[in-house]
Amino acid sequence: MHTAEIDRRQPKSDLYRSLVASLASLLDGETDALANLANASALLSAALERINWCGFYLLRGGELVLGPFQGKPACVRVAMGKGVCGTAAARRETLVVPDVLAFPGHIACDPASRSEIVLPIVVDGQLRGVLDVDAPETGRFNEEDRKGLELFVATLAPRIDWSGV
Repeated sequence: MHTAEIDRRQPKSDLYRSLVASLASLLDGETDALANLANASALLSAALERINWCGFYLLRGGELVLGPFQGKPACVRVAMGKGVCGTAAARRETLVVPDVLAFPGHIACDPASRSEIVLPIVVDGQLRGVLDVDAPETGRFNEEDRKGLELFVATLAPRIDWSGV
């Protein structure tokens, strides 16, 4: 069994490198999509400080549907182009939102969330879903988080059997 020992006190760039290495090790040899997405969200939750929710929304039938996550119960369905998750998915680009209350059409699944980063998961040109990370403080996410989490998603995406999602 893999155990992730991530030093949360290290600089962000080192933290994300450690996270990606742990993710690759954690998923090595496992093909089950649900198990891999669940472990990926658990790994992020354990490693990232000052967050209150992290997880996946998966594209199903033209909308985003809640997948494995860590945190309080969440909105189950998000329309493409709606809220931060739906907008990131529709644009197929990472969105870093310093203050979710200032984001037009923000969907407040957890009223404690104040900032958010959402990363689209695109495999072979097809949108598969998004990784969503929320924080209870404004301005929590920056360029280092964007780069680190994009690397996390790039490491995760090819290790998921998307036919099983």
